[in-house]
Amino acid sequence: MAKRSKQSSPKSVWLKRLLVMAGCLAAGVLVYITYRVFGPNTRAFGDTKYFYVRTNSTYNDVLYGLEEQGIIRNRSSFNWVAQRLDYPSRVKAGRYKIARGMSNFDIAKMLRSGKQSPVNLVINKLRTKDDFVRKICLNLEADSNVLRALMKDPVYLRQYGIDTNTVMCAVVPDTYEFYWNTGAEAVFKKLEKAREDFWTPERKEKAAQLGLSKNQVTILASIVEEETNKNDEKPLISSVYLNRYRKGMRLQADPTVKFALQDFGLKRIRENHTLYDSPYNTYHYEGLPPGPICTPSEKTLNAVLNTPETDYLYFCARSDFSGYHAFAATYAEHLENARKYQAELNKRGY
Repeated sequence: MAKRSKQSSPKSVWLKRLLVMAGCLAAGVLVYITYRVFGPNTRAFGDTKYFYVRTNSTYNDVLYGLEEQGIIRNRSSFNWVAQRLDYPSRVKAGRYKIARGMSNFDIAKMLRSGKQSPVNLVINKLRTKDDFVRKICLNLEADSNVLRALMKDPVYLRQYGIDTNTVMCAVVPDTYEFYWNTGAEAVFKKLEKAREDFWTPERKEKAAQLGLSKNQVTILASIVEEETNKNDEKPLISSVYLNRYRKGMRLQADPTVKFALQDFGLKRIRENHTLYDSPYNTYHYEGLPPGPICTPSEKTLNAVLNTPETDYLYFCARSDFSGYHAFAATYAEHLENARKYQAELNKRGY
């Protein structure tokens, strides 16, 4: 006769069920925690977005900013992860690149490490100190009041061989890499270092041969920069002004009048404009203005440093409206060039 199979007791059946339920619960908790930590927690935006943490920000500032700026979807899950990574005690200022789909762990780890994305700041032609301050402080955390104070401090500027008039000589247009939280003084030091790198021994020697200081080259180049965007004729325009300067003539440069008046939209300089009393008005005063009227490009600086020997003392726009200029050594020749240009202006109704 066959033996009956041994049946499980009710107690053991319930124990197995409890173990299965506990296992499922543990797996569920593990999945939840894993998703909470490593699952995406960014809101819907483009491929990337930048999050800015100001200097001296608290963890609560960061938490509020992440939510307010639409970076994270779930504040509590981020906070849970950040607390476990000890981020609240390691807040670092900076500009952080947030990619779509980043997890709480990714974001908190990056912010805790301080691994920020640098700013590639493109500085082109700037005309005034205010233009410069605005450019810097719209792109970096640097304090505008501190930067303005530095640019007005003759003692501070003296160490760089500049003063409150020539301070913009320190700015050479280029693309500069900064960390967003760079302070005002560090910004100025980096720009001044770039300027020193530009002034190689060869360039210093060329300036000396022209009888000009580094600042004077920059001031002359700023006038040339405003006169034309034709790089191939910049050396000739420089020769006109350098010849006038050497002869003790007034430069009579129209761009300096615009700068003196702070009216950069003027199309034609008239006699009443030239009478305006300002050290920057080269119709009114002899010599170079006390400071640059814009930040000249490296090409223009090099054009001045390579000024050719000419007998030109005058130039005016060509009557063909090509953007180039007609040069003259005598006033009579200049008047003829000017007459042709004025006739064409009248013909076109300007």
